Amino acid sequence: MEDMLRIGVVTTTHGLKGEVKVFPTTDDVKRFQKCDEVILVTKQGNLTLHVERVKFFKNIVIVKFKEYNDINEVEGFRKCDLMVTRENALPLKEGEYYLCDVVGATVVEENGKKIGTVTEVMETGANNVFVIQTADGKEVLFPVIPDCIKKVDVKEKLVTAHVMKGLME
Repeated sequence: MEDMLRIGVVTTTHGLKGEVKVFPTTDDVKRFQKCDEVILVTKQGNLTLHVERVKFFKNIVIVKFKEYNDINEVEGFRKCDLMVTRENALPLKEGEYYLCDVVGATVVEENGKKIGTVTEVMETGANNVFVIQTADGKEVLFPVIPDCIKKVDVKEKLVTAHVMKGLME
């Protein structure tokens, strides 16, 4: 399990007073309002920052950090990930899981036969897709829909799937 979860990516600055525009990568964009502390991942290392103010504009979140008050101080934050620690992440409802926790899980058919291992989760507009590496090195894509993915057990790192026609070909 990862210790930090990405909630957004800084796209650019906003105004002159140190605000940044963030493209949210979280399901609940309102979570930025509940967020006091974030971690900015930069090439020079991680910075722990404190959220002073949040505004929403179309599909972008505008964030002001307490530590910065000038556009010149935040210029270098472009394309940097904004993360939260697992302790500061939003609580999950029953049946929900963090996508990063599925990577590395073993995927089996409903009869227990091993299909492979989840190597990546692709986020598409309609639904997520599990990228699965089979034992023979083949890569197959399984849509994360109820007809295909029957159960995800992150504690056991096990995904139970129904192999729909054409998925393994």
